[in-house]
Amino acid sequence: MAGIRQVISTLTNDGQETMGPHVLAWRYPDANIVNGSLLTVESNHFAVLKARGAILGVYETGQHVISTPDRPLIGAFQQAFFGGNSPFQYEVIYVNRAKLILNAKGVAYSREMAEMGYDVNCYIHVDTKDDALKLVQHMPMSGHFLKMDEVDTYAAPVIEQSINKIVQLTELERVNERMPDILELVKDHLQEFLGVYGLTLNDVKALVYPRDERMKELISLRAFGLSEIDAVRYYVAMIMASKGVVSTPNMAVGQPYFVGNPQIAALTETTPPPFTHLSGEKRS
Repeated sequence: MAGIRQVISTLTNDGQETMGPHVLAWRYPDANIVNGSLLTVESNHFAVLKARGAILGVYETGQHVISTPDRPLIGAFQQAFFGGNSPFQYEVIYVNRAKLILNAKGVAYSREMAEMGYDVNCYIHVDTKDDALKLVQHMPMSGHFLKMDEVDTYAAPVIEQSINKIVQLTELERVNERMPDILELVKDHLQEFLGVYGLTLNDVKALVYPRDERMKELISLRAFGLSEIDAVRYYVAMIMASKGVVSTPNMAVGQPYFVGNPQIAALTETTPPPFTHLSGEKRS
């Protein structure tokens, strides 16, 4: 209707924000955006305006009036038939400029080919209008939303390659010593990759750990200064203790366990058993 301007915003009718912490970009769903509509951009968003696939502009915080380039013929046409509104459709894509979290999980292999799991959290954001333009141009949107889990899919191979580049040359017990090198390599490779999409990398947090639970416990015991064989004995002793086995202390200290009189057991350790015939007679 002429004289009524359409307001374009990320807020729903009940005041809820459409772009939450897991949404990087959102396409305004109404296809009837016309010349003269009011484009509202929140303080933590950018807005990219497109028409027929061409980008007309990138908007920052504030309220903006959508207008087309001056064309006399089109101007007269819209004045006569559309009350001042252009019949051509526009497309508005909102870009989240707040810091968002990129997640990646996977498996790396140590020098001994032991499986190492890793969890990586990266803080990213869209810094400038030019970066918002890069994101819209290079990151495809399959629907109205571009969510962070889709960005995770793009970044996962880069993170996996960076982590494996160091972990594969490192012994299992020394992987944690190389964490500063791992983080630095992930930052360098990931920032170069994300820059193409207009994303700025702020920080990287990573955890690399043995996937096998037994290896975790053995490495923990080794951290107390135990030798490899002592760590294995104490690990087995803990399993035996959880099952109520009475010989658990013997396993921990590496001593045999005898059933019966301990004095006889001690004598057996020092005195060889007598030779016994099948008839039962003993010989010295």
